[in-house]
Amino acid sequence: MDAVERALLAETLRKTMTAASGQALDTALADLGWAELVTEQADLAVPIAFRLLGETGTHAPLLNDVLLHAAGHPLGGTLPMPFAGGAWVIWERDDTVAGTTLDPELPLRTVPAEDSGPPLAAGRVALGWWLVGTGRAMLALGRQHAVDRVQFGRPLASFQAVRHRLAETLVALEGAEATLVAATDEWGALLAKAAAGQAALTAARHCQQVLGGIGFTAEHDLYRHVRRAMVLDGLLGSARELTREAGAMLRAGGSAPRLVHL
Repeated sequence: MDAVERALLAETLRKTMTAASGQALDTALADLGWAELVTEQADLAVPIAFRLLGETGTHAPLLNDVLLHAAGHPLGGTLPMPFAGGAWVIWERDDTVAGTTLDPELPLRTVPAEDSGPPLAAGRVALGWWLVGTGRAMLALGRQHAVDRVQFGRPLASFQAVRHRLAETLVALEGAEATLVAATDEWGALLAKAAAGQAALTAARHCQQVLGGIGFTAEHDLYRHVRRAMVLDGLLGSARELTREAGAMLRAGGSAPRLVHL
């Protein structure tokens, strides 16, 4: 798939995601050939689709398909996933399922703990792209507010403290995206998910500060992205848990593996 075809795919997915969400989006993407994209061109389709889920603020149970494909199972079903704190959840494909207290839009339900689950590397990379997209959506909201808002007779964007927060957010997101691009194995996927989770949480913290009180209200779009980032960070291991896991692996191994060959 060349650059023109990739751009066309991204534009088609964006239009579809802005028109539907949840079960309706799942059906629409299935009609577009999502199953074939995941099984035949996952390296291309997953980053585009999951990043757009974050940027558009919509949702669909696509993580199930990524994990099912990695485990060698047919697509279209569900399976238990580990969540932060030792919990396990299932991401239902039915919108009638009540969502979590953190994000009532997501049809997640808790299930008994599992002794083992599917391979997580591909799912962690997919979630990483979703977190990066969510972070960029928050950054766009924070930047637009800083440009439009006038404080003490000056644009909010002219204040150094505001610019530093937005710049730190951008650096965190760019770094997380670089780790996702470099993630080619289980170790790289673990670190990439941790970096993406931390970047999204950094975006939530800084952009809420930039927006001030309005950023804490349920009426503002930032609120939805913050909720989404918190849930996505917890799925398949939170940034804090994965960082600790990576540290334990390094101590046990006595050395750090090479992640990128320059």
